[in-house]
Amino acid sequence: MADPLEAATPGPVTRQIDTQRRDQLRSAEAPAELRDAARCLVVDAAGKSLPFGSLYREQKTIVVFVRHFLCYTSKEYVEDLGKIPKKFLQDANVRLVVIGQSLPHHIKPFCDLTGYSHEMYVDPEREIYKILGMKSGEASITSAQSPHVKSSLLLGSIKSMWRAMTSPAFDFQGDPAQQGGTLILGPGNEIHFVHLDKSRLDHAPINTVLQFAGVRGVNFTNKSQIIDV
Repeated sequence: MADPLEAATPGPVTRQIDTQRRDQLRSAEAPAELRDAARCLVVDAAGKSLPFGSLYREQKTIVVFVRHFLCYTSKEYVEDLGKIPKKFLQDANVRLVVIGQSLPHHIKPFCDLTGYSHEMYVDPEREIYKILGMKSGEASITSAQSPHVKSSLLLGSIKSMWRAMTSPAFDFQGDPAQQGGTLILGPGNEIHFVHLDKSRLDHAPINTVLQFAGVRGVNFTNKSQIIDV
């Protein structure tokens, strides 16, 4: 069955209209889930709130929702997202945003840990996750293998537990049952790509996402991978 968000993608508005009327039309034509999600607030590292819809209102945007910040698969996936050169995104006029489900004060340590320097926000109450239908719980991971996760299940779980125990802010940094997903949205309410993760290893390959967004691909294989705890 086609994804309801994908199936309801609106066609482009081609008439010459004023900005206010254009925004009204886009809002009216957007799927209900996206209209509701657009009004929800995300929070940046400084604690400033802004509407989710503002992230992709003016520009095509890759939006990656991740599991909790202590999850080793999220850490390793975001490490590879951090390897996307800013120039590649600028050349394609595309924005890259990661959204977690932790508290704002966890954003900077997670960015420092992963080397991720693009935009990151959090949705602490997981409102957007729920509205967009992201899975809670985990399907079988035996058939899924993210090309961006380098650690085994056992080693990765041990590293996640170690980071939890040694973290200055000892907490779960998000709901461990919550899965993430990847969307390409904008400008306005145009939907170009939707992938909702079924498990912690069911990531959309980054180069596939970049291709759909019109961004040059990245060669991850020739980069040395340093996996720390």
